[in-house]
Formats: sequence, C-alpha cells, structure tokens
Amino acid sequence: MHGVSIPPMRHAVPVTHPTVVLRPQPHGLERIFAPRTLAALHDRYRVVELAPGDDAALDAALPGAFAVIGQPDLPRERLEKAPHLRAVLNVEGNFFANVDYEACYERGVHVLGCGPAYAQAVAEMALGLALDIARGISREDRAFRGGTEHYVADGNEESVLLRGSSIGLIGYGNLGRALHRLLVPFDAHIRAHDPWLPDAVLRQAGLHPAPLEETIAESRFLFVLATVTAESEHLLGPRELDLVPPGGRVVLISRAAVADFDALYERVRDGRFLAAVDVWPAEPVPADSPFRSLDGLVFSGHRAGGVPQAFAEIGDMVLDDLRQIERGLPPARMQVAARELVGRYRNRPVS
Repeated sequence: MHGVSIPPMRHAVPVTHPTVVLRPQPHGLERIFAPRTLAALHDRYRVVELAPGDDAALDAALPGAFAVIGQPDLPRERLEKAPHLRAVLNVEGNFFANVDYEACYERGVHVLGCGPAYAQAVAEMALGLALDIARGISREDRAFRGGTEHYVADGNEESVLLRGSSIGLIGYGNLGRALHRLLVPFDAHIRAHDPWLPDAVLRQAGLHPAPLEETIAESRFLFVLATVTAESEHLLGPRELDLVPPGGRVVLISRAAVADFDALYERVRDGRFLAAVDVWPAEPVPADSPFRSLDGLVFSGHRAGGVPQAFAEIGDMVLDDLRQIERGLPPARMQVAARELVGRYRNRPVS
C-alpha cells in the first residue's frame, strides 16, 4: 500500500550467559548443590562441567570462562588463557599451592574459599566434645554397655563444669568466632591467642588477648582452632603441652599438624589431661594406633564439619558470590584468600 512504512524485521539478540567452569572434586555436585541451587546456577550461567583430571577440557573452556568452581591446577600460563576470568571459587575448603595466587591478584581474579560454611558445624562439634570430656559422657556410655556403669555421684570425681571456667582459644578465625558465640552463655573467662589479629580486635569481641603460653597455662578448657601455616606446624609441642593445667581438657578440632601427636599421646596416657581429637596425622587412623586404647581420649574421625547442611551451604555461597561479582560488587559470603596469608597455609587435602 502506498504511504505505509513497513518497519524492518528485528532479529532476536541472543542472551550470552557468563561461562562458569565446574569441577568441584572431591565433592560431587549433589553434595554441595541442592537441586534448586544447581538449577539457578544453570539458569543464570553457561555451566561447563568437567570430569576430574580432564585438563584438555579445562584448557578449552578457560578462554571464555567468567569463573571456575573448584580448585584445579591453575599455574600462571593456564591463567593467561583466561582473559575474562573473574573468580576462582574453592569448594574443597583449603587453599592449596596448585594455584598461582599472585597471578590471580595481578589480573583482578577473586580467589574465594568455602571455609565459613563449615564454621558453625565445627563449632557445635567442638562444644559437644568439650562437654563430653567435662562430664565423661561417652566414657560412661561405654561403661553402661559393658555393665560397669556408675550412678548418681559415683564416677563424677573428675567431672567439671564448663560454666564459669577459664577457656582458651588458639586461633580466632572462622572457627574461633563461631565457637565464641556458643560459649557466651557459659559465663566463662575466655582468653584468645591469634598472632594474625591485633589485640584490639580480640578485646572488642569480649576476649582477653594473651600470649600462647598464658592461653594454655591459664585455661581449664583449651580449644585448638588454628589453621596450619609454616609458623604453626607443631605449635603445640612437648613444652607447650606441659603447660596444660593438670586435669585440663584439650579439644583439637582444626588441623592435626598444629600438634605434636607423640607428645599428646604420652600426656593423655599418663593422665596429665583429657583430650578430644577430631583431626589426625593419617586418616583413616591406623587400626593399630595406640590412640584407640586411651581412656582419657574422646575419638572422632574428622566428622566435625562434614554435615549435609554445611555442604549445601557451600552451593548457596557460591551462587550468591558469583552474582555479587557479576554485578561488579565484592564477594559477600565466601572467604577471600588474603594476599598476605594465602602462601603461608600448609593444609593437606581432605578426602
């Protein structure tokens, strides 16, 4: 028809979703991503799932990658293949030396860890272990099953109350903060030793900052919550363990390498103090380990953090921080790998 202008046809412009490379080992997808979270991840991003050890597929995916979920080997030369990379989101729980962190910082790549997801679970386990060795709960359970249980006040000669006790925290990171919140109702005097924090930070949290020796020697309950660094390996050696007050309670729940296990065994065997241990130098613990026969020990097989709610929290944290970074905002939920500290960690993989 004359006088009618027909607009040209418009072709739909495809929406390009950022590419997220997904290799979450040692976890399976179902462990850390609830169905709704995984569906949201796929809805918002182009997700490239990689099989363990498939480095060829990783190299092929990196040029278009916005983020990597997992911690595959990422040396500088591999990172240089990823010009659009904005984040590496570690879902294992440890910052290992298989990533060139300095190259990440130079390129503005966020390196994040899932440690905060485990903090509440580990803190609750630490409190449970402390109450156990305070009152002989698992000891008396074993006695009951063997027909040698005690009643009323019998068997309570060494029992103590957590309330009003002197408590020491070695380390005040994610675990220390989570445990501190649980300890507040016990109206205890709490010392804390953390060489990575100014004393003012500890005071503002309501803690008594103290040197390592004082924290050990003045604490009826001692919680070992420190991560492993070049400086903290065997932080608790024979000399330090000899400072534990007679009849004290030691809860080791962060990393095994912080303590000298030979010295720990000898002192628990000799009745110097009671202990509860969740982390071990070799896991599984050998069947012939002498620790298995210690009466003064509550034994746990690295179970503190690995609960379904904590694992599911990891997937939620990953999705939230991916959205933050995509919007040009800093990550809000995962732990940022501090440039000054990440090279000091000496943690080993957890199976």
